[in-house]
Amino acid sequence: MHVAQFEDRSGPFVGIREGKKWINYGKAERVMYMLRHGVVAAGTETIEDLFARGLFEPALFREVLGYIRRERLERFVSASRDARLVAPLRSPRKIIALGLNYALHAKEGALPVPDEPIIFMKAGSSVIGPDEPVRLPRGMGRMDHEVELAVVIGRKAVAVREKDAWGHVAGYTICNDISARDIQTADLGKKHPWFRSKSFDTFTPLGPWIVTADEIRPPVHLDLECRVNGRIRQKANTRDLIFGIAEVISWISRTITLDPGDVISTGTPEGIGPVKGGDLIDCRIQGIGELRNPVRWR
Repeated sequence: MHVAQFEDRSGPFVGIREGKKWINYGKAERVMYMLRHGVVAAGTETIEDLFARGLFEPALFREVLGYIRRERLERFVSASRDARLVAPLRSPRKIIALGLNYALHAKEGALPVPDEPIIFMKAGSSVIGPDEPVRLPRGMGRMDHEVELAVVIGRKAVAVREKDAWGHVAGYTICNDISARDIQTADLGKKHPWFRSKSFDTFTPLGPWIVTADEIRPPVHLDLECRVNGRIRQKANTRDLIFGIAEVISWISRTITLDPGDVISTGTPEGIGPVKGGDLIDCRIQGIGELRNPVRWR
């Protein structure tokens, strides 16, 4: 099931894909509740609302969509024509990213393959959605694209066992971990963290939507690629991850509580390269879709 976030003239709303249409899920909730109970109830406005209320559940989505379908109400709750797709999570509480999680990526950076996960944080304020421009600051040196499979947490995870980790996954989306490479290299030389080089405004394109975990079952072996101006730069499969999804969730949750709506970006494969103003980055992951972002100079 594809769960997206939109904005139109009335504000944000959650969209659920129904065939070739998008249903305004909050409006559908309100219609169903009114017809069943005769009173108006507050509906869901954002995906963050769903996570906060513990209601990001495919079974609930199916119940609402099934009711709307049976009552032939789709035309009343379909997404408006002026709706604009935005990032599925506008400012996640935590974005935890993996460094050097593909062996060939470590090799291209002349770095050793890690013997345990390398994690770093990205600022939630760096998130943008599909078709929004990545804005590169001038004078900052090389800045790179990095296509990554992102895992969205659905249930609180504290010291979970690896075999139980899959039960904490809400779904999957695409992350483009834009990196200010020269700044990262300078910070590493000073033994400073990577946070600054990864967290500039607009440096975390995310989307285009969340595909629920019941649609992509373990093992999550998905083809991924990144194209710049139509030319393939990165091409790999998530089966090549050094540390797999369940292992990473278990490892992180030993020391850091993972909350619903948190994002884990699982690392990028080999083929990273610079981008500049005027470029178009197209990140694709099998079973999820495409995340396209133009690049502009600030």
